[in-house]
Amino acid sequence: MKKITPFLWFDNNLEEAIHFYTSIFKNSVIQNISYYGEGGPMPKGSVMSASFHLDGQDFLGMNGGPMFSFTPAISMFVNCHSQEEIDEFWEKLAEGGEKSRCGWLKDKFGLSWQIVPADLSRLLNHNDPEKAARVMSAMMKMDKLDMKALKDA
Repeated sequence: MKKITPFLWFDNNLEEAIHFYTSIFKNSVIQNISYYGEGGPMPKGSVMSASFHLDGQDFLGMNGGPMFSFTPAISMFVNCHSQEEIDEFWEKLAEGGEKSRCGWLKDKFGLSWQIVPADLSRLLNHNDPEKAARVMSAMMKMDKLDMKALKDA
């Protein structure tokens, strides 16, 4: 396990979530699922925690109940190298969730994702401030990001 690993708290749908995520990202695997025993806060035999790997990133998850929920203040940032990747992740992750502005969406579990072109930072930080401003202006009008429109700006 890496020194720092994102840990995600789910109410009671961790198993559904990890199957959903591993079906979307290539090179993904569920590494381990553990279950609650006697005396736990959830019913014996229900999923307690899991470790999983999504395309190069390790995650841990736990079914901890409704005390905490996801907030957009924390999001998963997905670098995409083609418009096809953006389109695919955008549609699959937003299924049952909520699409938002500037490449952001919330999946059906309430987790926020940013689906962005890998070179967005370069475009937004262009050494010509006018070009950078045009890119920012174009992006602010978009929901799903359009690589060609951002580069053309």
